[in-house]
Amino acid sequence: MILRQFLHTEPVALSYLFGCGGLATGAVVDPVGDVGPYLRAAEAAGMAIKYVIDTHLHADHLSAGRALAEAAGAAYVLFADAPAAGSFKGVRDGDVLELGNVAVEILHTPGHTPEHISLLVTDRKRADEPWLVFTGHTLMVGDLGRTELATSADDGARTLFRSIARLKALPDYVEVFPGAYSGSVCGRKLSGKPSSTIGFERRYNEAFRIENENAFVQAMLADVPEPPVGAAELRAANSGVAVAA
Repeated sequence: MILRQFLHTEPVALSYLFGCGGLATGAVVDPVGDVGPYLRAAEAAGMAIKYVIDTHLHADHLSAGRALAEAAGAAYVLFADAPAAGSFKGVRDGDVLELGNVAVEILHTPGHTPEHISLLVTDRKRADEPWLVFTGHTLMVGDLGRTELATSADDGARTLFRSIARLKALPDYVEVFPGAYSGSVCGRKLSGKPSSTIGFERRYNEAFRIENENAFVQAMLADVPEPPVGAAELRAANSGVAVAA
């Protein structure tokens, strides 16, 4: 397994290159900005980029997903029912993307947005059990993703409650690699630490700990920060149905 994490500050976001070093096959998750660093990191690791995956249609920044996929000759991956124009590889809950000895199971985890997916990763050279999960803006270190950017806040929160239950069912040792950290407008109590584990978040993430749906919704609707500037326009641009200004 090879894993490279990219920390961005403008916008505040996290991207990843990961995959099978032995069979030279990798993927990039939630790329932002210039595609050059991802291409150079893959080359340095001796990996070809097979997939470029956006966990969702972002509302706080422009995705580099389509541009990187084109530059790398890779498939661009979104949830199959994402409201996106143009060609992409649509995936659904339970689908598996193969990267050599690394398997990527798709978990549909809506709530932050309806099309949001998480990526449960197993390195079969190490074990048959999952090692880590890329959670995008569903579960982050210290908080969960806001729920009103693509639907009503209440509906989004109730949907997120069910998605979070699926992540809670994962073993404590599974590592969590989110799509944002402290400074992002997509959460409220985000940590500056860019990774965690399911077990640590189960114990110390206040929103993740709530077991009652109504209490969860009430907590998610409290103290929601101002939306990202141009959120609707950014989602439209990332969907391919509009051109960014």
